[in-house]
Amino acid sequence: MFLKALGAGLPTVLGVRTLSAFASAKKQVVRIVQFDAFGVRTGVVELEKVEKPEAEWRKQLTAEQFQVTRQAGTEYPGTGKYANNHADGLYHCICCDTVLFDSKTKFESGTGWPSFWQPIAKENVAVQSDNSHGMQRDEVLCSRCDGHLGHVFDDGPPPTHQRYCMNSASLNFFPRGKQQSV
Repeated sequence: MFLKALGAGLPTVLGVRTLSAFASAKKQVVRIVQFDAFGVRTGVVELEKVEKPEAEWRKQLTAEQFQVTRQAGTEYPGTGKYANNHADGLYHCICCDTVLFDSKTKFESGTGWPSFWQPIAKENVAVQSDNSHGMQRDEVLCSRCDGHLGHVFDDGPPPTHQRYCMNSASLNFFPRGKQQSV
């Protein structure tokens, strides 16, 4: 019994990494759907989750983009650059460039934020419970970088009856067919 216990602790004493230590050091992988500049699905890929220190996000993003995407903030209604955008194209994550929404699913919700009745691919967004500010809502995040995008509500138009109410500060818009230069 003593030798068994000693053997179990020996790898730790000798500084040998065990399988669980390797697993915790491994980067997290996510599956997202990729699209070309026309919004045509090109395939599902597994990519490393984008994780950066706060200082790197602050260098990459404007103060407003950082506050919205990394601190779960919200821009004032009607102030976002895409609230009244009616151009045809694709909306990408401002943090990691993942394609999130197609303008073909954008609608006028009257809320002052860009609203969509569905994401371009369910794999590209994550939804989690948000109980902040004394409300119970469903927060929408970018699957690849966990950037806060906005919230989803059940009061949208058919066919989904969903309203993905997004912050312009979390998005980059690219006209359909134009190569993005991020």
